Amino acid sequence: MRFLKYCVPFIIVLVAFFGCPKKQVVKPPEVVPETTVTIVPVPEETVPVEPERPALVLNRIFFDFDKSDIRQDAAEVLKQNAEMLKIYPEVKIVVEGHCCEIGTSEYNMALGERRAKAARDYLVMLGVPAGQMTTLSYGEERPLDPKVLEKNRRCEFIVQ
Repeated sequence: MRFLKYCVPFIIVLVAFFGCPKKQVVKPPEVVPETTVTIVPVPEETVPVEPERPALVLNRIFFDFDKSDIRQDAAEVLKQNAEMLKIYPEVKIVVEGHCCEIGTSEYNMALGERRAKAARDYLVMLGVPAGQMTTLSYGEERPLDPKVLEKNRRCEFIVQ
């Protein structure tokens, strides 16, 4: 009993200092709700497809005798040519002026140059960059048809 006489005060001090021993509460593991994983297919990289361009066709225009004025029918052809050149901005062209054999070579060279510049200026007015074109006169040197003079009074549009 002596033992209890000395132990009881010691136990009381311990209990007062540390408190009563408690049962350890063990929490049940948290239940993680099942998640549904949705696999979204990653789209393949799409290469931008350039719209198909029409074939590059530049038609010639014709002039009246001893004239470098753009005729009504030539204006329509030049509009079509301008649309083509806008579709192909990387293409450089030479606007060639031609004449029939009537007149001197010097006069026809100058007339061919005026025709080429008139056609180029009209294309510029329609929105084609001037840097996309150069002009050249052949005068009467390259007839399209030596027997039909009207066919030789023209401008050709040559892709470089």
